[in-house]
Amino acid sequence: MQLQTNDKQFGFWALRRSGVPNITIANRLGISRQAVSRALLLMDEKIGSTLSEMAQSNQIAIEKINAGRGILIGRSIPFQTTAIIFVSEKHGVQVWYEHDGNCGTCQRYTECIELLWDYATELSIRIEKTADPTKMAEELFTKVKAMV
Repeated sequence: MQLQTNDKQFGFWALRRSGVPNITIANRLGISRQAVSRALLLMDEKIGSTLSEMAQSNQIAIEKINAGRGILIGRSIPFQTTAIIFVSEKHGVQVWYEHDGNCGTCQRYTECIELLWDYATELSIRIEKTADPTKMAEELFTKVKAMV
């Protein structure tokens, strides 16, 4: 399932995830609170389905899922490690595996740091600035797991 992060319902969901109450979303957009609630219920279903489908396609056994936050915690069956699937407004759906990376030689070094900072910002999580994406990911995902 393709998750459209640029549609109106996703925007409602992202606002709620960042702590904006339904009534405030409704007032900002000039629509009813019930319309916002219905849209959020549909988005929670879409996000829950997307997270579950990603887990299945990546052979991840689901341990916890929070569609309202867009987070799935599980265990990778083939890699025998913790896996986190999350929804990012900027980066879409991402799958991360707990591992000790060799970040200094990785071609995706800058991309990983950007994604981690963006995702922490989306969730209003403070993480320590470091040049090691593995350490950033450990700190971020420890905090994310506590949210689920």
